[in-house]
Amino acid sequence: MNSSARVSMAASLALVFASGMTGCEQEGPAEKAGQEIDQAAETAGEKMEGSKESLGDLVETTGQYMSDAMITAKIKAEMLADPLFEVLQIEVNTRNRVVELSGAVDSQESIDRSIEIANGIEGVRSVESALVVTGAE
Repeated sequence: MNSSARVSMAASLALVFASGMTGCEQEGPAEKAGQEIDQAAETAGEKMEGSKESLGDLVETTGQYMSDAMITAKIKAEMLADPLFEVLQIEVNTRNRVVELSGAVDSQESIDRSIEIANGIEGVRSVESALVVTGAE
């Protein structure tokens, strides 16, 4: 083969090779499907992360409710065990670790002791009293 034929043949091969490579760069159905799968997996992962955060919030809320219920139960138990209180005439409600005491008691001492008991329970953030004294002191 002479040199011009070789150059022509090399140029033809280079052209065929280049056009073949260009075809490989174009996206076919398999590449598009792969990208769609990757995108769907990413979207699913984001949704799962969002669900995980929502579930975490729910668990925290439930935990707070349980904590509030436990605080209320402990306060009532302490009051029932205290000799100052013959019967439990005080209503105790707890929300977000804030204790609300309400009802009628027979003395200021009962109010003070109720507030003291509530403040002494672990986890109590604050105590609000709507207790009133009725009857003889």
